[in-house]
Amino acid sequence: MEVGKSGEGILSDDMTQKREEILELLKQAYFAELETVINYVSNSTNPDGVRAQEIKESLERDIQEELGHAQQFAARIKELYGVVPGSLDFKAEQTLLQPPEQQTDVVHVIKGVIDAETKAVALYQKILETTEGTDPVTQDMVITVLRDEQGHRRLFEGFLREYEAEGLA
Repeated sequence: MEVGKSGEGILSDDMTQKREEILELLKQAYFAELETVINYVSNSTNPDGVRAQEIKESLERDIQEELGHAQQFAARIKELYGVVPGSLDFKAEQTLLQPPEQQTDVVHVIKGVIDAETKAVALYQKILETTEGTDPVTQDMVITVLRDEQGHRRLFEGFLREYEAEGLA
């Protein structure tokens, strides 16, 4: 048997280009999760009013899970011979998840969460397509994270439907 990485799948030298493509997507996912943590901290702290409490508590619960996702993406970047980027490479993108002008505008927060989770789901679907047949380890990890994100989105879609039914959205 030949010495080297030829039998190591995505870690092999002949998979360098595919690995680089996957690494770029994982870096996007890493930063998206960290940005979500920032915005969930803001939006679990700022809102006022009785109706805001359940939204704030839900976001507080999700902060640690989103941070865990970022840590998983960071670990996988390292495992694929990448370098986990620092803050100077970060570019904020979650415009709809910014804190609302009026701290009682809970619907703004709900819609921002749905938008962020929808974009995360789309990115993770792209990672799954890119890793299909070449990187089952990354694919397995992303499937688990994708399930979490779909669950978050579904929960906040339910919150939005309630506000819409009451004529508040």
